[in-house]
Amino acid sequence: MSTSRTNLELKNPAGLYDPTPNGYSHLALVAPNARLVFVAGQGGENAEGKLEPDFQRQVRQALDNVRTALAAAGAAPRDVAKLTVLIVDHTEDKLHILGAELDRVWEAHMKPTCTLIPVPRLALEGMLFEVEATAVLRTEESS
Repeated sequence: MSTSRTNLELKNPAGLYDPTPNGYSHLALVAPNARLVFVAGQGGENAEGKLEPDFQRQVRQALDNVRTALAAAGAAPRDVAKLTVLIVDHTEDKLHILGAELDRVWEAHMKPTCTLIPVPRLALEGMLFEVEATAVLRTEESS
């Protein structure tokens, strides 16, 4: 399976298992005429800095925060090549919650590549989830 845009191609090559149920793709190819957008790790804090205690709500808010940051750069989730996810006390139940939230954001589109890292703690007390993103945009000259 493969999805291609002019600046980013996501692939799941033959010979590797299908990662779709776990919410990611195996490979992202970036065009030479692209510029990168790096979104710092986003937690589940809302605009007022409040953090819900519920894991699912933190994941939802963090992904919404990523979308807000991407929009500020002129990007959207479909432009994301790579996610790095940090989960406190990771379980398969949390993986299913993450997968459902990624489906909500990416809808029917292929998900970006992703590395999930279980951690014992994050920066703020009560923070259960953090995600950073790397997106790919065409350069102004090649638009």
